[in-house]
Amino acid sequence: MTPRANVPLGPYTTLGVGGPARWFVEAADEAAVSEALAWARARGLALRVLGGGSNVVVADAGVGGLVVRLATRGVEARARGDAVELTAAAGEAWDPLVAHAVARGWAGLECLSGIPGLVGATPIQNVGAYGQEVSDTIRAVRVLDTRDGSVATLDPAACGFGYRDSRFRSGEPGRFVVLAVTYRLRPGGAPTVAYADVARALQARGLGTPSLGDVRESVLALRRAKSMVLDPADPNRRSCGSFFTNPVVSAAEAARVAAAAGDPAMPRWPAPGGGVKLSAAWLIERAGFARGRRDGPVGLSTRHTLAVVAHEGARAADVVAFAARLAAAVEARFGVRLTREPVLWDA
Repeated sequence: MTPRANVPLGPYTTLGVGGPARWFVEAADEAAVSEALAWARARGLALRVLGGGSNVVVADAGVGGLVVRLATRGVEARARGDAVELTAAAGEAWDPLVAHAVARGWAGLECLSGIPGLVGATPIQNVGAYGQEVSDTIRAVRVLDTRDGSVATLDPAACGFGYRDSRFRSGEPGRFVVLAVTYRLRPGGAPTVAYADVARALQARGLGTPSLGDVRESVLALRRAKSMVLDPADPNRRSCGSFFTNPVVSAAEAARVAAAAGDPAMPRWPAPGGGVKLSAAWLIERAGFARGRRDGPVGLSTRHTLAVVAHEGARAADVVAFAARLAAAVEARFGVRLTREPVLWDA
């Protein structure tokens, strides 16, 4: 293994900003990932793992240590009773895996269509959309423990899943490198239609009993309308998707926010544990930031208030500063703190 020095990371991210990695290497198999860890540990360097680059903001000064970009491949399916267990290497692209499952009639991932990135990121973020999240189907996560170089398989309970969160993201960030993920899917299962937007889209197409493919097509159409599907021709393409998660508050807090907004119809949804999930996009708009709002080389997507877009000439510092202004405006207007979804890599 021969890492390259001072490799710009911007081209490896969907934002397209950020400085170089002091050392950079691509890993095509699990052995190469382990070798990269050993190389970094022998030199006292930090190890960072880069997937599809759709959920990371790299600082303008770049990052130290060794960045290993996952390029592992492999997909395997096995019948397990009345289910199918689909295992994919962390370096597999996510949406083609969803398409693979949908085409074979395996339910459980259809609403997660169109999400950019790689398989390895899905348990870290507990990726979710339109009424599904991967923790609903994850059966096992194969990991490399950076503390001692051992490989283990974690069950869902050991992953510490929460709303857009996991043990990998906030419990013990940086400890584990995800190598592969196994999802338990339902052959011949009915699609999930739990979100009003999806239900309306299906109804508009005259689909009273939709197939998995119908739901996938509707989800992709909804995401495209919000510039949430990667498209080189889309002027909103340089983003991390949703920059903030939807805040979860108590019922009393939700009532207070609605009163402050003067809108009893404020969008909100029940959350696990008796909480209430609010719309971060709605809060940002009511705090004075409309779609398409632009401050110099950065701004909001013209189609989706949660997406911060880096235009020509933007730097990582511009993106971070603009996002901070959004969060500050929401907190000042409603007393609600927004949580950043992408990870910030700095020196």
